[in-house]
Amino acid sequence: MGNTYEDECRRSLAEEQAKSLARTNNWEHVDRERVHQDWDVLYREITAFMDGGSLPGDPQIQELVRRHFDIACRFYTPSKEAYVGMSLFYAEDEAMRAFHNSYHPGMVDFLGAAIKVFAEQGGGFAPSARAEASA
Repeated sequence: MGNTYEDECRRSLAEEQAKSLARTNNWEHVDRERVHQDWDVLYREITAFMDGGSLPGDPQIQELVRRHFDIACRFYTPSKEAYVGMSLFYAEDEAMRAFHNSYHPGMVDFLGAAIKVFAEQGGGFAPSARAEASA
């Protein structure tokens, strides 16, 4: 995955989130407290697997990433490019990196790698903005 793909992912995230925010009055339908509680539980589970030597592509990690994706879908269903863009955002935004790495010093990198595996495997994603535009 080169820089062009990563740029596409960043763009997809920004475009899809902007559309969703506009359509849903800034995601007023989302129980944000519950989302953060669920992500807290999930990140603690991921940390335990990381400490146990699991790898991003391991089936148990991919199941946890499926749960992460499902939580993200409470806001909107991202394309796989936007979902990868979310992992890039976690890595590139200082506050997001600090938040995620507060669970484990390697959380951002590990979660980013696991999200990329999940995205490569397919299923459950919305069409990308590019696919919708060409349809």
